[in-house]
Formats: sequence, structure tokens, C-alpha cells
Amino acid sequence: MPFQKGQSGNPNGRPKSSKLFNDMLRLAINGADGDMAELRKIADKLVEKAVAGDIQAIKEVADRLDGKPHQSTDTKVSVDDDPLMAVIDWVAANGKRAFNRE
Repeated sequence: MPFQKGQSGNPNGRPKSSKLFNDMLRLAINGADGDMAELRKIADKLVEKAVAGDIQAIKEVADRLDGKPHQSTDTKVSVDDDPLMAVIDWVAANGKRAFNRE
């Protein structure tokens, strides 16, 4: 069924079970006494995999330590790069006579 214009694709929002799962995962990682031993084990395993050459683990470690690299979003367009802009500039320069069919 296609989405209707102006209507949310998820009117009920995120299911409550996903928050419950997040809470249970945090509890399991933090442990009952909050010593974070499980989190340390996960971090150690990630570093172990990265040292062994696992590309995804290396990327994850780099992203966590250095932050993800920014993507450039250059939106500057010159007349030379865009034929439509050249036409707009030509029409602006020639005024009304650009549209006369005489």
C-alpha cells in the first residue's frame, strides 16, 4: 500500500518494545552493580578484532575515537557548470526581446 500524502508512514511511532530492549541491553552491559565489566569485555573484543585486521572493527574503532569523517556538500554552481543557469543569465541579459518572435 503506497503512502498517502500528508499522512505518517508510522502513525503509532516507535514500538514500546524497542525502548524496553534498549533498557534491558543497558542493564546487561552495566551489570547489576554498575561496574561496566561487560562493556569492557565488548570493547576488548572490538579492539582484538581490529588488531587482527577485521576492517569493520578497524572502522568502528576509528569512528569512535576520531569521529566519522564529514562528507563534503559543495552546492556552489557556476554558469559554466550548469546550462540552465546559462539560459537564465542570457534571458536576464536580453530582457523582453528574448521572448519576441518577430
